[in-house]
Amino acid sequence: MPERSRPGSFLALMDLDVAGDDRFVAPAAPERSGTMYGGQFLAQALGAAQRTVDGHRAVHSLHAYFLRTGDVMLPVELEVERVRDGRSFSSRAVTASQNDRELFRMTVSFHVPEAGWTFAAPEMPEAPAPESVSLTYNAFSRANGEAEDWDGEARAMDLRYVNPPTAPPGEPVLEDQRLWMRITDELPDDPGLQAAGLAYLSDSTLIDHAVLRHGRRWQDPRLVGTSLDHAMWFHGAARADEWLLFDQTVEATGGARGLTTGRLFDGAGRLVATCMQEGLIRWTGE
Repeated sequence: MPERSRPGSFLALMDLDVAGDDRFVAPAAPERSGTMYGGQFLAQALGAAQRTVDGHRAVHSLHAYFLRTGDVMLPVELEVERVRDGRSFSSRAVTASQNDRELFRMTVSFHVPEAGWTFAAPEMPEAPAPESVSLTYNAFSRANGEAEDWDGEARAMDLRYVNPPTAPPGEPVLEDQRLWMRITDELPDDPGLQAAGLAYLSDSTLIDHAVLRHGRRWQDPRLVGTSLDHAMWFHGAARADEWLLFDQTVEATGGARGLTTGRLFDGAGRLVATCMQEGLIRWTGE
C-alpha cells in the first residue's frame, strides 16, 4: 500500500467503496478502542455527498446531528439523498449507519463558485509559529486524566496547543482557546478532499473547552460528555494539510449543554471556515 494511503491515514479513511446507487461503505476508524470520533462522521459523510454532485460545485455549509455513538471496529454505511439540484446550489442529506442503526445525519449544501463581495469580521489572533509550539493536544489530554485505553493519537491529525489552560482545578478559564492543527497526510490538490479534511479537524476540541468556564477539564472521568450537533460554513478553499489556527470561544453553557464557536484561519491570516457545536456536559462528581 502506498505511504499516503497507509492504514490510519486520512486518505485511507476517505477511501469509500461504492455499495449501490448513492450508497457507500467507509473504512473503520484507526482507533482500536472507545467510541468513534465525530470528525470521522463529518468527513466521510461529506466525502459521500461530494461524489453525487457536479465537480464544479463546492461545499459551503453543513449541519449535522450525532445520534448514537459509533463502533470504531466497524465500517460505516453511508446513504446519500439527492434533495435538490438547482442552477447554483445542490442540497444533499446523508445518513451514517452501522448494523442497520442510524448513528449520524447531515445536510450539506454545495454552491457553484461565483464572484462577490468579500469581508470577514474576526481577525486572526496572534499566535507563535506552529513549529515553535511543542505541547500536543494528545499530551495535554493524557496529563489531564484521559483514560488509559484512549488511543486518539491514532487519528490522522497534528494538534498543537497554543495556550493550554494552566489554572488549578476549580478555577474558571475565561480566555479563548487556540490550537494549530493540520491533517498529517500530504493531500492531493483536490478541493473536496481538503474540505473534508477541514471538517475532520473541526470536531477535534470544540466542545472540550465549554467546561473550562467551570474550572473543569474535558478529560476528567467525572464528566460525561459528547457532541450533540455540529454546523460548519466554508468561506473559501483552504488546505487541511497545512497549518491552520483554530480559535475557539465558549458562547454559553446551561441545561447540561455547552455551545462553542470555532474559527479556522490559514497561515496567511485568512478566515477559511467557521463552525459551531453544542455538546452534552453532564457532571457526575462532587
